[in-house]
Amino acid sequence: MISRIDLRGDALPEGPALRALLPRADFDVAAALEKVRPICEAVHHRGDTALIDYAEKFDGVRLEQVRVPAAALAEALAGLEPAVREALEESIRRARIVHREQRRAPHTTQVVPGGTVTEKWVPVERVGLYAPGGRSVYPSSVIMNAVPAQEAGVESMALASPPQKPRFEGDTAGGLPHPTILAACALLGIDEVYAVGGAQAVAMFAYGTETCAPANMVTGPGNIWVAAAKRYFTGRIGIDTEAGPTEIAVLADDTADPAHVASDLISQAEHDPLAAAVLVTDSVDLADAVAKELEPQVAATKHIEDRILPALAGRQSAIVLVDGLDEGLRVVDAYGAEHLEIQTADAAAVAERVKNAGAIFVGPWAPVSLGDYCAGSNHVLPTGGCACHSSGLSVQSFLRGIHIVDYTRDALADVAHHVVTLAEAEDLPAHGAAIKARFGWKVPESK
Repeated sequence: MISRIDLRGDALPEGPALRALLPRADFDVAAALEKVRPICEAVHHRGDTALIDYAEKFDGVRLEQVRVPAAALAEALAGLEPAVREALEESIRRARIVHREQRRAPHTTQVVPGGTVTEKWVPVERVGLYAPGGRSVYPSSVIMNAVPAQEAGVESMALASPPQKPRFEGDTAGGLPHPTILAACALLGIDEVYAVGGAQAVAMFAYGTETCAPANMVTGPGNIWVAAAKRYFTGRIGIDTEAGPTEIAVLADDTADPAHVASDLISQAEHDPLAAAVLVTDSVDLADAVAKELEPQVAATKHIEDRILPALAGRQSAIVLVDGLDEGLRVVDAYGAEHLEIQTADAAAVAERVKNAGAIFVGPWAPVSLGDYCAGSNHVLPTGGCACHSSGLSVQSFLRGIHIVDYTRDALADVAHHVVTLAEAEDLPAHGAAIKARFGWKVPESK
């Protein structure tokens, strides 16, 4: 069901050589880029008409309009099961607690007497949020994208999610995003919602249409077409990340419960046939027990043939055997997992030693599923090894730092000769002239 990679015995290689030994899904965004280009440009030139045509082509629904009526949002919230509403409200509450603490305050540094640099933080003006709605629907992703944007102070926010086919004759929810997505929007106060999916949704936010104003930034997970569209528009709009298939890595020793480890691997495998489930351990006994535990747990759940088995059996998943904890840490740092669980003795201390991970889950009582919904942390995280250079979504994702430079005449005079010297060293005499012009074309001598 799941393969093994034995890295015991020999010294582990460094850097790219170690990464090349580790499992990873094939996810060719560059190849998808050429396929989304005509979609994006069709939206650019034909606006809402293109969005309606693509909804019919890709989602099997002919829309009359792409914007979701306010009444549909209210109806979805009214029809939400009470237990689901309570769970969503608790998820929102906990996410707000964590993300509110991430706000940044302006800070002024006095460089010299009379010379200051202030850094102020300004939210992005308008953000487009994307919530998937294909193989699965994720109201939790609505929360994880909207809450940090709201806590950052973003004033204008719109959400896009694919329209759903009618489930039965006369289904009033047909042609709208999934009702749980709409209900989550209503709980969060998001009233601008569009029944648009895939690359065309990113294009709608990037270019704007007759109905939807353009956004400065687009965030939210999606399939390879969404990732490719984000890459296509990089430079025109800000993005969070080119999200690839979800990943879990578990660093465990012989103190871990194999039933817990197996269940956590399966929990991510059920997302997608390309989802990655990786166990890194120095215990052969644990590896054997987890492999044995996978069989009955997989058999007892859903989505077996179309998601879980292909994910666990795919090249992106494996049990990796290492000589010890130090080697295990090197492996998980080289892998840079989206989600990393530490199930070892003294797990908190081990977690402190990790350098590369989207989010770290410490010990047996902090599974990834908790972070997906109700830990208060954000579940929009870097994938594909990008945790070595990128962070998960947060309030900072929606803020821009702006430096305000304020110098008096005396403060400028004190450093003018250095500015002129550096300008001339770079063969940019006009830069130096801009300083000289302020002092009658004679550079002041430093005090």
